[in-house]
Amino acid sequence: QVRLVEFGGGLVEVGGSPRLSCVASVSIFKIDDMGWFSQVLGKEREFVTTISCVNERNYADSVVGRFTISRDNAKNTIYLQMNSLKPDDTAIYYCVRKRFGFAWSEAATSAYWGQGTQVTVSL
Repeated sequence: QVRLVEFGGGLVEVGGSPRLSCVASVSIFKIDDMGWFSQVLGKEREFVTTISCVNERNYADSVVGRFTISRDNAKNTIYLQMNSLKPDDTAIYYCVRKRFGFAWSEAATSAYWGQGTQVTVSL
């Protein structure tokens, strides 16, 4: 069973730069496409960023230039460096492992999800 555990959320001031981590319990991590999604209470989960097994990255327009996704295959870990945080970035952030054979657009029903970590940006 795939298990994803996120770390690093919490209360952050506007303009802050926290780093989220996600550790995966799978030994084939290095061939997985991974990502981060976010969810605000009462709304659907939204794409934030993804990183492929060959380090191709995609970002939501709202985080381009502020967030950076990276991975350390030796540690089965991905990271989300968040810079210049805004109040609108407040959300639960989920680590996601794309299931082979499915698209990221199908992640809500097909991918493996962590339990999420809350990031709250305070004024």
